[in-house]
Amino acid sequence: MQQRKTVLITGASSGLGAGMAREFAARGYNLGLCARRIERLLELQVELVQAFGVRVEVRALDVNDHPQVFAVFEAFAKSFGSLERIIVNAGVGEGRRIGTGHFEINRRTLETNFIAGLAQCEAAVAIFRRQNAGHLVAISSMSAKRGLPGHLTAYAASKAALAHLAEGIRADLLNTPIRITTLFPGYIRTELNAGAKKLPIEVSESAGVKSMVRAIEREPDNACVPAWPWSSMGMLLQVLPLRWVVHFG
Repeated sequence: MQQRKTVLITGASSGLGAGMAREFAARGYNLGLCARRIERLLELQVELVQAFGVRVEVRALDVNDHPQVFAVFEAFAKSFGSLERIIVNAGVGEGRRIGTGHFEINRRTLETNFIAGLAQCEAAVAIFRRQNAGHLVAISSMSAKRGLPGHLTAYAASKAALAHLAEGIRADLLNTPIRITTLFPGYIRTELNAGAKKLPIEVSESAGVKSMVRAIEREPDNACVPAWPWSSMGMLLQVLPLRWVVHFG
């Protein structure tokens, strides 16, 4: 397996993105970090450089500004000389029950998680094709395994679309040096869902992020994280009757 040295992470100012940045920095990776909140990125940059002595570059990026996605990715590639791994992590967890007057919220969820995800994948794979090497990681969700009710319907659909996109890219790049990984995280408690009710089988951000980074470094095609219990849960979700699946929503 090729040694990856530089990782680009989108949505890196908080939550799983910031957590992965800390974990990769602790493992000696150089980092390109981008998100909308540049002030949070600058704070994270200082923290990681001081703690681990790695190279960290940050840039502001709204992934829904699609031309900016391509510009920022190319700027990182030019600055570092190459990008060995790009993690498509930026996304939103909003959503409302379908047919209750919240189309705009649901539209923004799909546009951010899928259409902006497509822009990131396009930009990443263009760089990898030019390099003839690279590792693309798409952060999906366990909710992508089945259609879910209520506020999760649009979110689950957006993450399922991202997962299928990543699989299609993998099919297109079989027998090349470019690797594609899709991660399906389970319930991980972060600052973004700190106010939510206690979730079943949840793990802390630290534990969740460590399991994600371990999986990413193995470069599998797909991985449910943490592996226990989500690998088994993922298989169950795909075969259970829908009337049972709704209880996961």
